[in-house]
Amino acid sequence: MRFAVVFDYFCAPAAAPDEALHRPTWAEISLDAVSANTRLIRSLAAPAEVMAVVKADAYGHGAVEVARTALASGATWLGVAALEEAVELRRAGISAPVLVLSAATPAQAETLVREDVTAAVFDLEVARALAAAGRRLGRPARAHLKVDTGMGRLGVPADRRGLELALEAARLEGLNLEGVYSHFASADEPDLSFARRQAELFDRFVNEAGRAGLSFSWRHLANSAGLLNLPQARHNLVRVGLCLYGLYPSPHVDRRQAVLTPAMAWKTRLVYVKRVPAGTPVSYGGDYVTDHAMPVGTLPVGYADGYRRALKGRGRVLIRGRSCPVLGRVCMDHIMVGLDEVPDAAVGDEAVLLGRQGAAEVTAEELAEACQTINYEIVAAVGRRMPRVFVRDGRPAALRSILGTVSLGPSGSSGPSGSSGPSGGSGSSGLSGPSEPGPASEGGGRR
Repeated sequence: MRFAVVFDYFCAPAAAPDEALHRPTWAEISLDAVSANTRLIRSLAAPAEVMAVVKADAYGHGAVEVARTALASGATWLGVAALEEAVELRRAGISAPVLVLSAATPAQAETLVREDVTAAVFDLEVARALAAAGRRLGRPARAHLKVDTGMGRLGVPADRRGLELALEAARLEGLNLEGVYSHFASADEPDLSFARRQAELFDRFVNEAGRAGLSFSWRHLANSAGLLNLPQARHNLVRVGLCLYGLYPSPHVDRRQAVLTPAMAWKTRLVYVKRVPAGTPVSYGGDYVTDHAMPVGTLPVGYADGYRRALKGRGRVLIRGRSCPVLGRVCMDHIMVGLDEVPDAAVGDEAVLLGRQGAAEVTAEELAEACQTINYEIVAAVGRRMPRVFVRDGRPAALRSILGTVSLGPSGSSGPSGSSGPSGGSGSSGLSGPSEPGPASEGGGRR
């Protein structure tokens, strides 16, 4: 049986309690927004191709679902941070080119070749292990050379030493050194002088490699900020992560280049409402005490889900389109909110932690500022136990949770509000494993 999905901002879920499999808290991922953002990025980057960076479970948005959507919308490469993330995509039936952007180890060489995953190379030991695995398996290992132009994290130096290592790696039988890349350290800052210096170093390295007889099919430097601020750094491939999800890397990027649509909303429902007198302590430590009689609501979400403890006294949620403050400390599984603005709020009312409700909005940037962090961390930290409802063409397409993944089809219902939430199903759940083969179009990349 498929899950019922309820589209109503202000009504409790329609499923009976004995049908429920999830608490009423979920992240809603708009694949329509991911698709629109990808198409916009593809148009802006052209003639360069687009690598959709889906590391960290697509910044908390769902790697497999986002990868499929991005590829169908014009991306031709996928980027991840770890080998297991690449294998997850392969097990989901995605055959497009995948680059592991972080360091590989010799022990991973055979898996990289067998799964046809491209490795980052900046170490001869890894290069030799990849080449040996390629010879054993009868097909060349694919690799991109990582060059450190100023990030100071990974990569060969952007000088003669790095070029000599690249030339030696390129001579290894069983290894196809098909690409070269570097990473901006400050392309999202108001002063772009260091980023421009990095771009110059990268260009010089690639040109010197060419003069030495080493050419690369793929050359990439621009990340999301580089795409927006440094068009000269686009080369023939751009790596886009944050912008894919409708967020900007900083206030200092040129937002006129691309009007993006945020892809994540984070929602829950009131599970308890009470009225308390003045002088009532709320949450751990009792360091918040009500100064007047007031209604207080409890929401089933906490720091174990990624709702940061730093939001104590700084966070707010939207209920019935009004702003309701977080009271006291954020618990592992719950937060309490003041309901003065919505005194008639009731159990089952929807609360928006991130996203829009009516004309009101809580943005990732607002939460990041309150937590003294960045919007990347806000969305990437939304936890594994948080169900994701994937919306396509304005309707729920799939639900993924720790119980597995289920497609949502005719049993989903829609209404004017466009909200969705998991409500559960009785008997056979229809759940599948977390990785299911996708349509044939998912292999849309080019080597």
